[in-house]
Amino acid sequence: MALPAIDYYAVRSLEEASAKMTELGPRAILMSGGTDVIILLKERVLKDVDSVVDIKGIPGLDTLEFEEGRGLRVGANTKLFAIQTSDLVREKMPAVSQAAHYVASAQIRRKGTMAGNICNASPSADTASILLAMNAEVSTYRPGGGRIIPIGEFFKGVKKTCLDKNGGEIVTEILISALKSGEGSAYFKHSVRKAMDLAIIGVAAWIRMDKKTVADVRIAMGGVGITPLRACQAEEFLKGREITEETLEEAGRLAMGEAKPISDVRASAEYRADMVRVYTKRAIKEAVATRKV
Repeated sequence: MALPAIDYYAVRSLEEASAKMTELGPRAILMSGGTDVIILLKERVLKDVDSVVDIKGIPGLDTLEFEEGRGLRVGANTKLFAIQTSDLVREKMPAVSQAAHYVASAQIRRKGTMAGNICNASPSADTASILLAMNAEVSTYRPGGGRIIPIGEFFKGVKKTCLDKNGGEIVTEILISALKSGEGSAYFKHSVRKAMDLAIIGVAAWIRMDKKTVADVRIAMGGVGITPLRACQAEEFLKGREITEETLEEAGRLAMGEAKPISDVRASAEYRADMVRVYTKRAIKEAVATRKV
């Protein structure tokens, strides 16, 4: 299917991008890698969009840096393939590297970005769950001053974020907090095939251990709600307990009860809920096993 007729704008600064988005209004959409935008335009999903503002030429937005004591900085134009293959990311945040690896195919990851993955706001987005579990923050640019958005406040629904698009707000960077001693994280995706398919469900976990006891934990679930969800009851249950098969089973059961899945062509609601139980246990075990010493 061919692309519809659209106006294309290649901008060279955040100021220009923001001004153009404000000028064009809701009929315009931002693009960096374009792996979601182009498909949605071709398939006429974006029926009311007739302009694309391309930010990939803006210098300085391809950051991939680790700041000791602060964390990993991922620019809006940083490719998923760069995150997946970075030795630095693999060393400091292996679960983030793994989540990037799970996104679609190698060809798409060479074009697509983590910022685009979350701005597309699919409930099944692979990077959304690990970012939620690791308490990431999203930095933005907008006229008069940008802001820092906790990732838990970023998603507002299917294909909806808290970004003020009419005000020309643009994601510039994602900050993922550094893992400290005793902390670990993990992400698992369940899909029909390992490559290309959207997640049937995805579960991410971040945990901080005090010797053998859980001091703090965050569990994030994708594909089982209109946004990525936290399994708050499972988290509270685990705090102050040792990790045993019995506690893992109960945490999985509680997470399953907090999921809000639907049935569609890829899986039934009941199957998704049960996979949340299974993958919650796996994610917690992996986060504990790979925690920083």
